[in-house]
Amino acid sequence: MLVDSHVLVTGATSGIGRSCAIAFAEAGARLTITGRRADRLAELADELPGEVTTLTFDVRDRDATRAALAEVPSPDVLVNNAGLAAGFEPIQDGDEADWDAMLDTNVKGLLTVSRTLLPGMIARGNGHVINIGSTAGHEAYPNGAVYCATKHAVGAITKSMRMDLLGTGVRVSTVDPGLVETEFSVVRFHGDADRAARVYEGLDPLTPDDIAETVVWVADRPRHVQVAEVIITPTDQASATMVHRR
Repeated sequence: MLVDSHVLVTGATSGIGRSCAIAFAEAGARLTITGRRADRLAELADELPGEVTTLTFDVRDRDATRAALAEVPSPDVLVNNAGLAAGFEPIQDGDEADWDAMLDTNVKGLLTVSRTLLPGMIARGNGHVINIGSTAGHEAYPNGAVYCATKHAVGAITKSMRMDLLGTGVRVSTVDPGLVETEFSVVRFHGDADRAARVYEGLDPLTPDDIAETVVWVADRPRHVQVAEVIITPTDQASATMVHRR
Protein backbone atom coordinates (compact mmCIF):
# COMPACT_ATOMS: atom_id res chain seq x y z
CA MET A 1 0.00 0.00 0.00
CA LEU A 2 2.89 2.37 0.69
CA VAL A 3 4.86 1.53 -2.45
CA ASP A 4 5.07 4.65 -4.66
CA SER A 5 2.97 6.65 -2.21
CA HIS A 6 4.14 10.16 -1.36
CA VAL A 7 5.01 10.68 2.31
CA LEU A 8 5.97 14.04 3.81
CA VAL A 9 7.77 14.03 7.18
CA THR A 10 8.42 17.24 9.09
CA GLY A 11 11.33 17.50 11.50
CA ALA A 12 13.22 14.76 9.67
CA THR A 13 16.74 15.86 10.61
CA SER A 14 16.97 13.75 13.76
CA GLY A 15 15.25 11.34 16.12
CA ILE A 16 11.78 10.06 15.33
CA GLY A 17 11.45 12.08 12.13
CA ARG A 18 14.68 10.71 10.72
CA SER A 19 13.70 7.15 11.58
CA CYS A 20 10.25 7.66 10.03
CA ALA A 21 11.84 8.87 6.79
CA ILE A 22 14.08 5.81 6.65
CA ALA A 23 11.23 3.40 7.45
CA PHE A 24 8.89 4.86 4.82
CA ALA A 25 11.65 4.88 2.20
CA GLU A 26 12.39 1.22 2.94
CA ALA A 27 8.66 0.52 2.51
CA GLY A 28 8.89 1.91 -1.04
CA ALA A 29 7.44 5.38 -0.53
CA ARG A 30 8.54 8.57 -2.25
CA LEU A 31 9.70 11.03 0.37
CA THR A 32 9.57 14.73 1.05
CA ILE A 33 11.59 15.47 4.17
CA THR A 34 11.66 18.83 5.91
CA GLY A 35 13.64 20.47 8.68
CA ARG A 36 15.69 23.48 9.70
CA ARG A 37 19.14 21.99 9.00
CA ALA A 38 19.86 21.71 5.29
CA ASP A 39 23.08 19.76 5.78
CA ARG A 40 21.35 17.03 7.76
CA LEU A 41 18.51 16.81 5.25
CA ALA A 42 20.99 16.44 2.40
CA GLU A 43 22.92 13.77 4.29
CA LEU A 44 19.74 11.82 4.98
CA ALA A 45 18.52 12.15 1.40
CA ASP A 46 21.79 10.62 0.18
CA GLU A 47 21.21 7.61 2.43
CA LEU A 48 17.62 6.93 1.42
CA PRO A 49 16.57 4.69 -1.45
CA GLY A 50 14.14 6.00 -4.03
CA GLU A 51 12.90 9.50 -4.76
CA VAL A 52 13.57 12.09 -2.05
CA THR A 53 12.83 15.82 -2.00
CA THR A 54 14.23 18.05 0.74
CA LEU A 55 12.69 21.28 2.00
CA THR A 56 14.53 23.51 4.46
CA PHE A 57 12.33 25.73 6.61
CA ASP A 58 11.23 26.32 10.19
CA VAL A 59 7.58 25.45 10.87
CA ARG A 60 7.46 28.44 13.23
CA ASP A 61 7.73 30.71 10.18
CA ARG A 62 4.27 30.56 8.65
CA ASP A 63 5.13 32.33 5.40
CA ALA A 64 8.25 30.23 4.81
CA THR A 65 6.30 27.05 5.58
CA ARG A 66 3.54 27.88 3.13
CA ALA A 67 6.00 28.89 0.43
CA ALA A 68 8.08 25.74 0.78
CA LEU A 69 5.09 23.40 0.81
CA ALA A 70 3.64 25.07 -2.27
CA GLU A 71 6.54 23.52 -4.18
CA VAL A 72 5.43 19.90 -3.60
CA PRO A 73 2.32 17.91 -4.47
CA SER A 74 -0.10 17.12 -1.67
CA PRO A 75 1.19 13.98 0.06
CA ASP A 76 -0.63 10.71 0.60
CA VAL A 77 0.70 10.64 4.16
CA LEU A 78 1.68 13.63 6.29
CA VAL A 79 3.72 12.90 9.41
CA ASN A 80 3.55 15.98 11.62
CA ASN A 81 6.65 15.22 13.65
CA ALA A 82 8.37 18.60 14.09
CA GLY A 83 8.34 19.43 17.78
CA LEU A 84 10.47 20.05 20.84
CA ALA A 85 10.60 20.55 24.58
CA ALA A 86 12.49 23.59 25.85
CA GLY A 87 13.33 24.10 29.50
CA PHE A 88 12.33 22.16 32.60
CA GLU A 89 11.44 24.65 35.31
CA PRO A 90 8.36 25.27 37.44
CA ILE A 91 5.98 27.59 35.67
CA GLN A 92 6.80 30.52 37.95
CA ASP A 93 10.44 30.33 36.81
CA GLY A 94 9.81 29.47 33.16
CA ASP A 95 11.55 31.20 30.29
CA GLU A 96 8.97 32.83 28.03
CA ALA A 97 11.25 32.34 25.01
CA ASP A 98 11.10 28.59 25.69
CA TRP A 99 7.33 28.77 25.93
CA ASP A 100 7.12 30.57 22.58
CA ALA A 101 9.39 28.01 20.93
CA MET A 102 7.20 25.11 22.10
CA LEU A 103 3.87 26.76 21.29
CA ASP A 104 5.03 28.01 17.89
CA THR A 105 6.53 24.65 16.88
CA ASN A 106 4.35 22.00 18.52
CA VAL A 107 0.99 23.68 18.02
CA LYS A 108 1.09 26.52 15.52
CA GLY A 109 3.62 24.80 13.26
CA LEU A 110 1.51 21.64 13.13
CA LEU A 111 -1.55 23.74 12.32
CA THR A 112 0.20 25.65 9.52
CA VAL A 113 1.53 22.50 7.85
CA SER A 114 -1.84 20.75 8.14
CA ARG A 115 -3.83 23.76 6.91
CA THR A 116 -1.54 24.07 3.89
CA LEU A 117 -1.66 20.43 2.82
CA LEU A 118 -5.16 19.28 3.78
CA PRO A 119 -7.03 20.95 0.88
CA GLY A 120 -5.07 18.84 -1.61
CA MET A 121 -5.89 15.65 0.28
CA ILE A 122 -9.56 16.59 0.45
CA ALA A 123 -9.68 17.38 -3.27
CA ARG A 124 -8.15 13.98 -4.00
CA GLY A 125 -10.50 12.22 -1.57
CA ASN A 126 -7.63 10.39 0.07
CA GLY A 127 -4.85 11.10 2.55
CA HIS A 128 -3.61 10.40 6.03
CA VAL A 129 -2.42 12.83 8.71
CA ILE A 130 -0.34 11.23 11.47
CA ASN A 131 0.47 13.58 14.32
CA ILE A 132 3.31 12.69 16.67
CA GLY A 133 2.00 13.45 20.13
CA SER A 134 3.27 12.29 23.51
CA THR A 135 2.16 10.65 26.71
CA ALA A 136 2.53 14.25 27.96
CA GLY A 137 -0.69 14.86 26.05
CA HIS A 138 -2.50 12.46 28.37
CA GLU A 139 -1.11 13.51 31.75
CA ALA A 140 0.76 16.45 33.23
CA TYR A 141 3.93 16.43 35.30
CA PRO A 142 5.91 18.94 37.37
CA ASN A 143 8.10 21.42 35.45
CA GLY A 144 6.43 20.50 32.17
CA ALA A 145 3.35 22.72 32.16
CA VAL A 146 3.82 24.33 28.76
CA TYR A 147 5.21 21.26 26.99
CA CYS A 148 2.34 19.17 28.38
CA ALA A 149 -0.10 21.87 27.29
CA THR A 150 1.22 21.75 23.73
CA LYS A 151 0.88 17.97 23.57
CA HIS A 152 -2.61 18.10 25.07
CA ALA A 153 -3.33 20.58 22.27
CA VAL A 154 -2.03 18.12 19.68
CA GLY A 155 -4.43 15.52 21.06
CA ALA A 156 -7.37 17.91 20.91
CA ILE A 157 -6.46 19.12 17.41
CA THR A 158 -6.20 15.51 16.22
CA LYS A 159 -9.64 14.61 17.56
CA SER A 160 -11.28 17.73 16.13
CA MET A 161 -9.47 17.29 12.82
CA ARG A 162 -10.85 13.76 12.55
CA MET A 163 -14.36 15.13 13.04
CA ASP A 164 -13.85 17.97 10.56
CA LEU A 165 -12.57 15.56 7.91
CA LEU A 166 -15.27 12.92 8.36
CA GLY A 167 -16.56 11.93 4.93
CA THR A 168 -13.61 13.36 3.00
CA GLY A 169 -11.64 10.10 2.81
CA VAL A 170 -8.79 11.61 4.84
CA ARG A 171 -7.70 9.62 7.90
CA VAL A 172 -6.29 11.20 11.05
CA SER A 173 -4.15 9.44 13.65
CA THR A 174 -1.87 10.23 16.54
CA VAL A 175 1.09 8.22 17.82
CA ASP A 176 1.96 9.17 21.39
CA PRO A 177 5.32 7.94 22.71
CA GLY A 178 6.66 7.90 26.24
CA LEU A 179 10.39 7.98 26.91
CA VAL A 180 12.31 7.80 23.63
CA GLU A 181 16.07 8.34 23.66
CA THR A 182 16.75 11.02 21.04
CA GLU A 183 18.09 14.59 21.06
CA PHE A 184 14.84 15.53 22.83
CA SER A 185 16.32 15.84 26.32
CA VAL A 186 19.51 17.50 25.07
CA VAL A 187 17.33 20.19 23.48
CA ARG A 188 15.12 20.45 26.56
CA PHE A 189 18.17 21.00 28.77
CA HIS A 190 19.74 23.47 26.34
CA GLY A 191 22.67 21.26 25.36
CA ASP A 192 23.46 19.71 28.77
CA ALA A 193 24.23 16.18 27.53
CA ASP A 194 25.04 14.83 31.00
CA ARG A 195 21.71 15.93 32.40
CA ALA A 196 19.94 14.55 29.34
CA ALA A 197 21.64 11.15 29.73
CA ARG A 198 20.38 10.87 33.30
CA VAL A 199 16.78 10.88 32.03
CA TYR A 200 17.34 7.43 30.51
CA GLU A 201 19.86 6.11 33.03
CA GLY A 202 19.16 2.63 34.35
CA LEU A 203 16.20 1.87 32.09
CA ASP A 204 15.55 0.67 28.54
CA PRO A 205 13.88 3.56 26.71
CA LEU A 206 12.16 3.36 23.37
CA THR A 207 14.21 4.07 20.27
CA PRO A 208 13.21 6.30 17.36
CA ASP A 209 13.02 3.15 15.24
CA ASP A 210 10.37 1.73 17.59
CA ILE A 211 8.17 4.76 16.93
CA ALA A 212 8.86 4.76 13.19
CA GLU A 213 7.82 1.12 12.95
CA THR A 214 4.53 2.01 14.64
CA VAL A 215 3.94 5.04 12.41
CA VAL A 216 4.49 2.98 9.26
CA TRP A 217 2.11 0.30 10.58
CA VAL A 218 -0.56 2.95 11.20
CA ALA A 219 -0.10 4.37 7.70
CA ASP A 220 -0.18 0.94 6.06
CA ARG A 221 -3.64 -0.14 7.27
CA PRO A 222 -6.33 -0.68 4.62
CA ARG A 223 -8.13 2.50 3.64
CA HIS A 224 -11.27 1.57 5.58
CA VAL A 225 -9.19 1.23 8.80
CA GLN A 226 -8.33 4.34 10.80
CA VAL A 227 -6.06 3.84 13.80
CA ALA A 228 -7.15 6.82 15.85
CA GLU A 229 -4.55 6.73 18.62
CA VAL A 230 -1.55 4.70 19.69
CA ILE A 231 0.13 5.17 23.08
CA ILE A 232 3.52 3.49 23.25
CA THR A 233 5.86 3.43 26.24
CA PRO A 234 8.90 1.46 27.36
CA THR A 235 8.17 -1.55 29.56
CA ASP A 236 10.14 0.33 32.24
CA GLN A 237 7.67 3.24 32.24
CA ALA A 238 4.23 3.22 33.90
CA SER A 239 3.53 6.97 33.80
CA ALA A 240 5.28 10.27 33.17
CA THR A 241 6.79 10.19 36.64
CA MET A 242 6.99 6.44 37.32
CA VAL A 243 9.88 4.51 35.78
CA HIS A 244 11.82 1.43 36.83
CA ARG A 245 15.58 1.95 37.02
CA ARG A 246 18.07 -0.83 37.57
